[in-house]
Amino acid sequence: MSKLSTSELRGYQQICGQNGAMLVIACDQRGGMRTLLASDPQQQASISEKQLGLIKADITQYLASKASCVLVDPVCAVPQLVDDGIIARDTALLIGLDASGWDTSAQGYRLSRLAKDVDARRVRELGATGGKIMVYLRSDKPEANRHNIEILHKCIKDFSGEDLLLVVEFLTYKLDSETDEEYKAKVPELIYGGTQICLEAGAKVLKLPYPGSKEACADITKLAGDVPWAVLSAGVDHATFLKQVEDAMSTGASGVIAGRSLWKDCISLDHATTRNKLETVAVPRLKELQAVIQQYYKAAQKGKNASTEQVEHV
Repeated sequence: MSKLSTSELRGYQQICGQNGAMLVIACDQRGGMRTLLASDPQQQASISEKQLGLIKADITQYLASKASCVLVDPVCAVPQLVDDGIIARDTALLIGLDASGWDTSAQGYRLSRLAKDVDARRVRELGATGGKIMVYLRSDKPEANRHNIEILHKCIKDFSGEDLLLVVEFLTYKLDSETDEEYKAKVPELIYGGTQICLEAGAKVLKLPYPGSKEACADITKLAGDVPWAVLSAGVDHATFLKQVEDAMSTGASGVIAGRSLWKDCISLDHATTRNKLETVAVPRLKELQAVIQQYYKAAQKGKNASTEQVEHV
């Protein structure tokens, strides 16, 4: 397992709350956010980066100020969040390296893309605590992953050389040849296998999809060892995500990186509407999420450490 350097550990501590658990508000989406704001493709295309930036600023002001960290893209949100004094001084900042969308190989596999001219040095220049890279993985199809694993290695090496924190995320996806039922049955093993790929590539902090059950979460914790992992929301409804977080936190996850489950039905091109819904709908959801994390985190970590000490003693 790859161990955090002193500098990386300091960055990790900053993306965690006072209780030691990660609680990161994710709003690095561009295409996904446009889809939520308009149903018509032409209308989506007409939504400017500046408009998205204003929405991300509101999410940062209303939600991230009450969490430990915000995750944003390098296109719409920075350097404005810092330069305009929107991000609170004690709120950590992660910047996503992945470009919106993906390319498709001749075999139908998703090929991840990096945002243009954004590397570890640029992330540091933007005043960020660290970066986040997301790639698509199908652990059951080695030929599908070569390009994306190369991206992982490149980014991990770059951030290690800059001694800067990097959070590694992967998503899995359904192939055209699969039915929904076939894919759903494979999800736990695909997430386990994708986690293994990320760990082998040198990931030191993980952002992972919910693997399907409490038992599967426990398997991820055992696989990750000392590498902390946070569960992501993937846009599920708030009540569903709370149960997923309970499963993850109670079996040793180190936190949550949540986006759409908090704010997907709160954002609007109307500035006043967005602010009102963030305050009246999203903030109460965030408080419920914090309560679940608080309830399970310390007990699970204590149990995890006790198990490790028993193994070392034996």
